[in-house]
Amino acid sequence: MAKKLVNLLIAKSILETVFVGTLAVVVYVKLFPPTFHGWGEAVVESRSISGWVVDNADPWRRVEVQLFVDGKLVGTQVAQSSRPDVLAARWSKDEWHGYSFVVSGLSVGMHEARVYALHQQGDRYTLRMLGDPIRFEVDISDNWKRR
Repeated sequence: MAKKLVNLLIAKSILETVFVGTLAVVVYVKLFPPTFHGWGEAVVESRSISGWVVDNADPWRRVEVQLFVDGKLVGTQVAQSSRPDVLAARWSKDEWHGYSFVVSGLSVGMHEARVYALHQQGDRYTLRMLGDPIRFEVDISDNWKRR
């Protein structure tokens, strides 16, 4: 009898673990959809952060993006500039998925930019970082250098 009880408790524990794991994955996918794909870079000539973003779940949709430099919000825009390279690489259904933020007034030294796709699910908003952090340096003459 005791052996049977132990086996039932082990089976119950396994089922609960599977249930909680499944629930966690479902909640994560709902809140942080893994469908955004994008990339950004520091463009030294124009002192801007530029790139592209596509929502793989809806490749025709224009995605709203936010730029943070050194942890501070710099701007928000809809990624709808022409990026024929994104279409040629077959990441999207059309070329209108680019963004570009002109950034000014930065202090001399190293900086880090991060671009996020803004996702709305009901009345909840989440941010999904696109690509890696973008590191660049501003010199005394306000020139940028990628790092």
